[in-house]
Amino acid sequence: MNSTIRRLSERTINRIAAGEVVERPASVVKELVENAIDAGAKKINVHLHSGGKELIIVEDDGHGMDEANLALSIERHATSKLPEGDKGDKLFQIRTLGFRGEALPSIGAVARLCITSRTNTSDHALQIKVEGGRVANITAAAGIDGTRVEVRDLFYATPARLKFLKSDRAETMAVSDILKRLAMAHPTVGFSLMSGGGRRAFAYPPTSGEGAQLARLTAIMGGKFGENALAVNVERDGVRLYGFAALPTFNHATSQKQYLVVNGRPVRDRLLNGAIRGAYQDFLASNRHPAVALFLDIPPDALDVNVHPAKTEVRFRDAAGVRSMMVGALRAALGEAGHRASTSVADNMMSSFRPHTSPNAPPKIGETPSNRALYERAQAFQAPTDTGSEGGAYNLAEDARSLMDDKDASEMAWLSGAPAIDNTPPPNDLPLGLARVQLHETYIVAQTHDGIVIVDQHAAHERLVYERMKEALAASGIARQILLVPEIVELSQEDCTRLLSREAELAELGFIVEGFGSDTTNGGRAALLVREVPAMLKNASIPNLVQDMADEIRELGSDMALKEQLEEICGTLACHGSVRAGRRLNSDEMNALLRDMEATPHSGQCNHGRPTYVELKRHDIERLFGRR
Repeated sequence: MNSTIRRLSERTINRIAAGEVVERPASVVKELVENAIDAGAKKINVHLHSGGKELIIVEDDGHGMDEANLALSIERHATSKLPEGDKGDKLFQIRTLGFRGEALPSIGAVARLCITSRTNTSDHALQIKVEGGRVANITAAAGIDGTRVEVRDLFYATPARLKFLKSDRAETMAVSDILKRLAMAHPTVGFSLMSGGGRRAFAYPPTSGEGAQLARLTAIMGGKFGENALAVNVERDGVRLYGFAALPTFNHATSQKQYLVVNGRPVRDRLLNGAIRGAYQDFLASNRHPAVALFLDIPPDALDVNVHPAKTEVRFRDAAGVRSMMVGALRAALGEAGHRASTSVADNMMSSFRPHTSPNAPPKIGETPSNRALYERAQAFQAPTDTGSEGGAYNLAEDARSLMDDKDASEMAWLSGAPAIDNTPPPNDLPLGLARVQLHETYIVAQTHDGIVIVDQHAAHERLVYERMKEALAASGIARQILLVPEIVELSQEDCTRLLSREAELAELGFIVEGFGSDTTNGGRAALLVREVPAMLKNASIPNLVQDMADEIRELGSDMALKEQLEEICGTLACHGSVRAGRRLNSDEMNALLRDMEATPHSGQCNHGRPTYVELKRHDIERLFGRR
C-alpha cells in the first residue's frame, strides 16, 4: 500500500465537508430557511418535489444580496454573521442562526444550485448557479425583492448518498418537522410548505401581539394543546425561560411533542428530556410523555452553539443551573393548575359513548320489540313548548304501559312514583360541585352549577395522601437509617468518582457514603461503603439503588434517580393509605373529599397519570341525548 500523503482537491474537500452539513433534504431546507430568517424575511415559502430529492425551492422576502455578496455566498467559510470576521471573541457570542459559512457551498457541491436575489434598491435581480461545485458567472435575471434558492437533483454529484434517503413521504415529513420547529421559534414570520404537485401541506401566517406564541403553537400542535396549556415564565440572572406545558392528563405515548428553542434556534437536547421527566415524575407513568414547548433566552457567551456543523446541538456553560430552572418553572406552572384536568378526559369519555349502530338497526339479542318501540316513540316525541297548557305534559309512564302488558307495566311503576331529588344548584364557587350519590362504592357523582363530575374516590384520595406525605417530607427533612452492617457496593472507577464528588448532596438526601478502595487489576473497579440510607428505603436493594444513582448522574448530571426512588416509595405508601374502592362514604365524607381536591395541587390526576375525575358540562350531557 502506498503511504504517500497527497493533498485533496478543493472539489473533493467540499464534497467531504458537505456530508456533515447536507444529510438529507430536511438539512437543506433547514439551512436555507435559517438564512432567510437571518436576512430579515417576514414570509418564507418552501416547495418540494419527490420529497426534496428532485427539487427544493425556498423563497423569502428578506433584504436580498448585491453582486459582491452573491459571489461570496457560495464560497466556503464566507459569512455575514460574524461582522468582525475571525477577530475578537465573537465566535462565542453568536446571535444569528447561521455563522459557519458552509451551507450554500456544501449544497452546491452535491446538487444543482441556483440562487436568484434582489435588494430593494436594485432595478433587477441577479442569479448565480453552482453544479457539483462548478460555479457559473453571475447574470441578470427577473425576480422580486428577496431571495429564491432552487436545489435540483440533490446528491447527483455523490450518488452513493441517494441510497441512504428514505421514501418521498418520509423525507417530506422530515422537512415538515424542521419547518414547524422553526415556525414555533419565530411566530412573527409566515411559513408555508407545498409538496407533491402543488399540494399545500400547511401555511402559518405571521402573528404578533399578546398571545402570538400560543396561537402559533396551537396551529402546529393542535387546538387541544392550546386548551390544555399552562404558561411557563421565569427569569433568573439574565436567563429567561418561557413557553407552555400541557396538563399531565394531556399526555402521549412518545416524546415527539416536546420542543426546546434556545435563542431562536430549535435544538434537540437531552437536558430538556431530563428536566421534563423530573418535573412530571409525580404525575405520569414512565411510558407516558407530556406535550411541552419551551423557549430559552440566554446570554450568547453562556452558550456554545458551535458543537456540530448541523447546529442542532448546544452546550450550556451552567447546564445544571439551566436544568434546575426548567424543572422549577415547570413544577410552578403545574402547581398553579390546581385540581384542573385536561379537556381531553371529557372528550375521551364522550367518544366512548359514541353509538356503533344506528337507531334503525334490528334489535340486539335480549332487546324486546316493546323496548325498541318505546325508544322509537321517545325519539319521535317533541315536547311542547308550553308545558303549562292543558294536555301539554307528556306522561311517560302512561305511554310505557300502552306498549307493554300488565306485568311489564307493574314493573315500570317506578316511572310515576320516583322519589324527589334535591335539585338545588350548587354555588359557582365550588368547581367540583356537591356530591349527590356514590355508585358501586367507588365513584362519587357530584353536581356542578353547569354539569356533573364523576370522581374515582381511591385515585383522588391517593393523590391527596401523596401530596401530604411530600409536604411532611419537605418540612421535617429525610430521616436516615444507620445500617447495622455497612453495605459495600462495587462500581466502576468513573461511577465511584462521580458519586463521591456529590458526597455532600447525597448526605442531604439521606445517604452517607465513603470510598472503599479500588482494584486496578480488575478492569478499574472500585467500591463504595454505604453507612446510612434514607429510612424510607431501608428495605430497598442498596446496590441497585446506588448503581441507579451513578447511571443517572452519568447521564444527566443530577441525583434524580434517588428522588424518583423516594417519591416512588411515597406513592406506594399513599396508595395503601388511601380510601379504597368498595368503601361506602356518607354525604359529608364525599363532600369533604371534593373540597380537599379543590384545595390540593395536582389532584386532577393520580400518581400514575390517570385522571381522578371526569367533568361533563351540561352541553356534553345534552349531546349524549341528541339535544345538541
